[in-house]
Amino acid sequence: MTEDIQTGIVRISDDVVSTIAGLAALETPGIAGMSGGISEGLAKRLSGKNVQKGVSVEVGQLEAAIDLRVIVQYGIPIHEVCRQLQDNVREAVENMTGLHVVEVNVKVEGVAFREEEKEETILRVN
Repeated sequence: MTEDIQTGIVRISDDVVSTIAGLAALETPGIAGMSGGISEGLAKRLSGKNVQKGVSVEVGQLEAAIDLRVIVQYGIPIHEVCRQLQDNVREAVENMTGLHVVEVNVKVEGVAFREEEKEETILRVN
């Protein structure tokens, strides 16, 4: 985003938008984690510094498009989780950046089963 103001120009980098989208995604109930994609092998639950994993953005001067690759928790209706995810990410990015989010695309790449002593079983979807 570029905004002309009397004192200069404000630009919001793609990385900032990716971080905001990733954090909003991880805060969505039913999302077990972000997926690094097929190129990184097995889907991994990522958080913290890796919050941008599984997030791709295209940022223009006034608009942004966001693609998310996620792992959902088993037993929760995927369509409901994804709709809430889209709403949460759109709201977070628009509120924090002032950009208009034109689309939030979600690709469910795995299902996480119950965790037992820090182990997570993930079923990959091809």
